[in-house]
Amino acid sequence: MPIDFLTGAIRETAHRVDDDLLTAGLGLAGLRAAAPAFLNSDPPTAAELRRRAIHANWNGIADLGPLGAHAEAYGSTAHVPGREYQAFARIPGARWPHRVLVQIPDDWDAQARCLVVSASSGSRGIYGAIALAGAWGLPRGCAVAYTDKGCGTGYFDTAAATGSALDGTQSTTAEADLEFAPEAAAGDAGIAVKHAHSGDNPEADWGRHVLQAARFGLAMLERAMPQHAPFTPQNTRVIAVGLSNGGGAVLRAAGLDEEGVLAGVVALAPNISAPVAVSRPLYDYATEAALLLPCALTDPLFDAVPFARIQGHIAPMWIARGAGLRAARMLQADEPRAQAAEALARLRASGWNDAALATAASTTAFDVWRAIAVTYASAYVRAGVGDMPNGFRFSAHDSAGKPRAALPSERAAWWADASGVPPGAGVFLDESPSGDPADPGLRGLLRLRELWTGSGTAARTLRDSVAATVARLPRQGLPIFVVHGREDGLLPIALSSDPYVDWLRANECEPLYWPIAHAQHFDAFLALPGFGDRHVPLLPYGYAALDRMWQHVVTGAALSPADTPVAAPRGAGRLEASRLGLSAIRHP
Repeated sequence: MPIDFLTGAIRETAHRVDDDLLTAGLGLAGLRAAAPAFLNSDPPTAAELRRRAIHANWNGIADLGPLGAHAEAYGSTAHVPGREYQAFARIPGARWPHRVLVQIPDDWDAQARCLVVSASSGSRGIYGAIALAGAWGLPRGCAVAYTDKGCGTGYFDTAAATGSALDGTQSTTAEADLEFAPEAAAGDAGIAVKHAHSGDNPEADWGRHVLQAARFGLAMLERAMPQHAPFTPQNTRVIAVGLSNGGGAVLRAAGLDEEGVLAGVVALAPNISAPVAVSRPLYDYATEAALLLPCALTDPLFDAVPFARIQGHIAPMWIARGAGLRAARMLQADEPRAQAAEALARLRASGWNDAALATAASTTAFDVWRAIAVTYASAYVRAGVGDMPNGFRFSAHDSAGKPRAALPSERAAWWADASGVPPGAGVFLDESPSGDPADPGLRGLLRLRELWTGSGTAARTLRDSVAATVARLPRQGLPIFVVHGREDGLLPIALSSDPYVDWLRANECEPLYWPIAHAQHFDAFLALPGFGDRHVPLLPYGYAALDRMWQHVVTGAALSPADTPVAAPRGAGRLEASRLGLSAIRHP
C-alpha cells in the first residue's frame, strides 16, 4: 500500500538473543523489577531508551504486582525475536508528525496473515499499547503496528532547544528531525508537550492515525517479507485494538474505514462519545469531577474506600473544597456534611454511579483530573507554549518545588519515562498563584470548567474542538467488540461505552459487549495495597475478546453473542484464573 505520509527515513532495527520485541529482553522478572538503569545517563543509547520505554509502558498499563499473576493466570511475556520499523508520519493538515512503529516477529504466521494495529492508551509514547496489542499479537505470530496518535513523549525543552529524535535520543533541530519542536518558543516558556502544544487537536484525527498505522504495517510486511507480497486488506487480516484513548481511537477508525482496511475492532474502556444526549465527552465530566469529587468523597459513604482517606482522615483540601464551591455558587449548602451530600447528588444526577465514584477516589487522590483537564484544554484551544489557560505551564522543579531548568539527564529520560501528560518523569504542572491557600487549585479548575460552560471565544473554540471528536457509525458488517469495567472511575461506563453501544444497536449495528463487574480503569493500580483485592484486571477480557475476533476473521468462526464473564474480586491473595470467569463463557 502507498505510504506517502512519511516525513523521513524508516528506522529498521533487529531484536534477538538478549533483546526481543515484547519485553526488550527483560522478561517478566525484569518488567517487575526497577526500571533498567542507563549506563551513562548523559546521553543514554537508543537501545537503553527503548528498553526503558518498554518497561515504563508495561508497568503503566498492566498489573505486574506479586499478586496479579500476569503471564500465569492470563497474558504472555514470551521472548519474541524479530524486527522493528519506525518512522515519523503526518496526517494531512497537521502541523507536526507523529510516530508509527511496526513489530514483525521472526515466526510471523504466513497462514493466518494477521496484522494487529493499535493506538497508545492515554497520551503515551509509541510503546503505549505493547501490554495489550503486543502481548496478544506477537506470541501468536501476528505483526503489530502502533501509532502514538499525535501525542507521545517527545517533549521539547525550550531552554535547551532540544527534543526527541526518531531513535528517542535528545537532539536539536540542526542535528536531526525531531518529533516536536515548536517554532519561536521563548527560552523561558518551560517544557513543551505535544498533546498540549502542537496546535493540531490530535484527538480529532485519532481514527485517521489508526488507519494510517495499518497502512504502514502492511507496507512494512511487504518490505520485510517480499516473498509473501502483496499485503493488502483483502489478503491480510487487520484487527484494530486499543485501551482507553486507544480504544476510542480504534472505534473512531471504525467510523472512517470506508475502504475496508479493518477486519475487526476490539476496544477496551474506550474514551468515546456518541451523538446522543446521555453520552458525555471526557472534558465535560473530567472538569466536573475535578471540582466536585474532592468534596463528594468526604461523604461517609466513602469512609472505607481506598484513597478516600489518609490513615482514616479526610484531606483538609477536600474539606475546604466544599466552602470554595459554595463561594463560587456551585453549591448551596453551608456546612461540610451537607456540601458533600449535595456534591454527591449532583454527580449522581449527571450520570455517575457509586461504584465509579468509589474508584474515582484514586484518580482524585493522584490529581489526575487536573492533569487531564489542563492538557486537553490546551489542545482544544490550540494554546502555544507559554500560553496555556490560567497560566498553567510545565517545568522541572528544584528541591523547594520552584521551577528551574531541566538537567540534561532529566531531558534524556523523558522519551522513555514520561506518560505524555505531566506531571511525571521530572516534569511538573505549575499554575498562577491562587487566592485560597486552603485549596490552591480551585481557581484554575473553575476556569477550566468555564471553558466548557462559558460563552467566550476560547470556550467556543474548545467546544468546537470537542465536537470534532464525536464518533461516527462504522461501516455495515464491521465486527465491533467493546469491553469495559463496570467500576471504571476515569471513563465511567454509563457516560461512554453504554451509550455508544446503545447508539450502534439503534442504528442496526450488532456490537459484542462485555461490561465487566469489579473491573476499573487502571490495571496498574491493582498492585497498590488495599485496592487490587476489590477488583479484577481488565486486560484478560481484552485478550479473550481478541481470541474471539481472531477466530472470526482468520478461521471464519461465527462471532455470535456470548454471555458476559461473571467476575469475582481478586481477594487478598494471589489472583486465581477462576476469578475472571472466562472459563465459564459459552462460545458458539
